[in-house]
Amino acid sequence: MRMTSNGFILRPAGIAAACALIAAMAYPSAHADSTVYKCVDKNGRVEFTDINKSGCKPLDLPGYIPAPPQAARPSPAPAAAMRQGAARPPAASPSNFPRVDTSTQRARDDDRREILNEELRAEEKKLADLRAVFNNGEPERQGNEKNYAKYQERVASMRDDIARAEKNIEALKREIANIR
Repeated sequence: MRMTSNGFILRPAGIAAACALIAAMAYPSAHADSTVYKCVDKNGRVEFTDINKSGCKPLDLPGYIPAPPQAARPSPAPAAAMRQGAARPPAASPSNFPRVDTSTQRARDDDRREILNEELRAEEKKLADLRAVFNNGEPERQGNEKNYAKYQERVASMRDDIARAEKNIEALKREIANIR
């Protein structure tokens, strides 16, 4: 920590933020699209942000040219419709977009399927190995686990690894099923 001449305490993160702000102001083409606010919380910590919160004051930055006000913003209706499960409109390909013939695409799909099948086999083997070591929730204690908490931590980690491997297998199976 370092105390500045005006009484502010700068922590390493604050120093980095201040340096970034100074660098952004010094670089001529680095103009933000919004106002920068200087916020001081009840503990006296200083934060620079583009969000106006209580206790924030807009900064008058030399050389800053605010973005012109935008015209009416597009309605969020298309995004909301997408979240509700509406079908996406088909993406139009440019006329000069390269086309792939059917046999080439089939070969690519076959290669992809084989790669995913290899990953699936490796993940299934990993899961089988993890389950063997896990021993139905009672793996053998290791010599460095005289403390029962360490043993419990390793068992919890093993459960997480098994759950992750199971999710990976499910995802790989879904991906393989999606290949035409």
